[in-house]
Amino acid sequence: MSTKQTSAPGTHYSLLGVEPDASQEMIERAYAQQRERYNPERLSELDPELRQVAIARSAELERAYRILSEPARRRQYDASLGGAPGAAHAAQRGLSRRELTFAMAGAVVAVGLIAAIWVLTGRSSEPQGQAMSEVSRPAPGFVSPALDGGSINLADYRGQVVLLNFWGTWCEPCKRELPALQAAHEQLGSQGLAVIGVNLTGNEVLQGGDDASIRAFLDQYGVTYPIALDREGTISNDYRVFPLPTSFFIDAEGAIRYVHIGELTLDDVKATFARLRPSTSMQTSHKP
Repeated sequence: MSTKQTSAPGTHYSLLGVEPDASQEMIERAYAQQRERYNPERLSELDPELRQVAIARSAELERAYRILSEPARRRQYDASLGGAPGAAHAAQRGLSRRELTFAMAGAVVAVGLIAAIWVLTGRSSEPQGQAMSEVSRPAPGFVSPALDGGSINLADYRGQVVLLNFWGTWCEPCKRELPALQAAHEQLGSQGLAVIGVNLTGNEVLQGGDDASIRAFLDQYGVTYPIALDREGTISNDYRVFPLPTSFFIDAEGAIRYVHIGELTLDDVKATFARLRPSTSMQTSHKP
C-alpha cells in the first residue's frame, strides 16, 4: 500500500508545519501563519529565555521559506533529504492519518535550533529529568471547540492544576509524549490534574487534515483527555507558543507557573504536579 510522505522532525517542512508534498499555495499560507506567530511586536513581550528561542526559530523559519518558495532550490533540498520532490507525492493527499509514517527520520537541518532550545531551557539531550522554566503570569482564558463536541472553557477548570499541551499530528515529539500524557490523565485526574491538549488545527487544515483525521490519529494512542481545536491560531498566539510540543502548567488560581518546551515524560508531569497540587478543599470534579 502506498503511504503519504510526512515531514520529519528538523526539516524545513516541519518548521513550516506542512508535509513534503505540500503545494506552493499551502507553503505560502503556512509561512504567513508562522510569520504572524513570530511577529516582532509579540516577541518583545516574551520572557527573555523564550524570546531567544523564538528569535532562533524565526531565523530558521525564514531560511526554510526562502528555500521552499523557490522551485529549483526546493528540488535540490528534497534531493538532499534522499526523497523525491514533494510534487511527485501530491496525488496521495487523500490518505488517512492512520496510513502516515514518519519516513524521513534522521534529517538534521535544524540541529542548531534544536541545540539552542535545549541549552536555553536548561535541558539535556535525555528526555528524563528535563528542567522546567518557572514563570508566574495569568493564563489567558479561552473557550474553544472540543474535538468530541461541545466546547472547552479554561475557566471551568479553576481549582485544579491544568496541564495545557500544544501539539500537532505532524510533530514527532508530540507523538512520543502522548502515552505519558494519557497516563497522567488516568493516574492523576482524580487528584486534581486536568490534562487538556490544544491541537494547532489551522496547521492541520493546511496539510489536508480535519477533525476526523485528528480523532483517528489520537485513537491510535487511546487518548481520552479533552482536546481543544485551535482553528484560528488564537490560543497558541495568546500563549506565545513557538516550538512544538510546548506545555504549560497552570495552578489552581489560574496562573501559569511552569513552561516546558519539548517532550514531556510521566515523571516530569508527576514532579511538577506535586509542586502545584491543590489542597483537597480546593479540588473540583470537572466533567468535560
